[in-house]
Amino acid sequence: MGKVSELWLTCGGILLMLCVPSVFGWGAQGHFAICKMAQGFLTEDALTEVQALLPEYADGELAAVCSWPDEFRKLMPWSTALHFVDQPDSSCNYEYCRDCHDTDGNKDRCVTGAIYNYTDQLQLGFHKLSSEMNYNLTEALMFVSHFFGDVHQPLHAGFLGDSGGNTIIVSWYQNETNLHKVWDDKIIETSLQTFHNSDLSSLIQAIQSKISGVWFTESLSWRNCTSDSLACPDPYASESSELACKFAYKDVTQGAALGDEYFLSCLPVVEKRLAQAGVRLAATLNRIFSSQLYQSHKIECPTPSTYLYDSI
Repeated sequence: MGKVSELWLTCGGILLMLCVPSVFGWGAQGHFAICKMAQGFLTEDALTEVQALLPEYADGELAAVCSWPDEFRKLMPWSTALHFVDQPDSSCNYEYCRDCHDTDGNKDRCVTGAIYNYTDQLQLGFHKLSSEMNYNLTEALMFVSHFFGDVHQPLHAGFLGDSGGNTIIVSWYQNETNLHKVWDDKIIETSLQTFHNSDLSSLIQAIQSKISGVWFTESLSWRNCTSDSLACPDPYASESSELACKFAYKDVTQGAALGDEYFLSCLPVVEKRLAQAGVRLAATLNRIFSSQLYQSHKIECPTPSTYLYDSI
């Protein structure tokens, strides 16, 4: 992506301590599961480098820091745009140059742009090629690990008009919430309560069994990235956009009552997206922390204002 702006540089160790999650709060289960699975797929070299970058409180566990960017954005609102990439209403397709910008029109400021940026920082830092920039590689690792989860959540590639389902109010088993939160939290929570005795490790083990079992053949392709690219989040965002239309938004209107039918139809999607995120995060970290130098993403887009929408 070339030289990044000062805003892209992550903050120092003091803020790291301020942002340590105090509880295993709502919304953390999915990110924890993704990073827990990813760590199991790391090469020995990658695991060594990842653990060397983790803050002391993580105790060597990548999963312990994967919700940190959600805490960080409460203190640094500029990072909010990096968690999603919304598209024009009902478009059901993702285009980097059209969609990857913040509300001020600054290009590359979306979840896919953030993945390109922070994976570049990690590779440059690991190969000691970043003399011009003082990257905080610990924070870059935590951002990458979190954003891989976000880009695989279908409503993080939802519609602009409803902010990825955030403004669609629904009831989930008679409790009011919004559609985005259903996909961030409620489907996973209901699965834990219904099938796993509220034990997250049981859910993780069930998904891992599918990766090594019924999904094994297709999971081999999940690891692939285009040619010699370091990271390839664009196809992941395209998948999420399509899944948002096919499953998340399907037959859902304001005030909809969602229950068993919706839950059981969408749970397999959620489980596979968690699996894909874990496998792909590990594959990307394995590329970053290897002897090979992979190609950094560089995309030339027209003037960002060409892609702004009246609703922003």
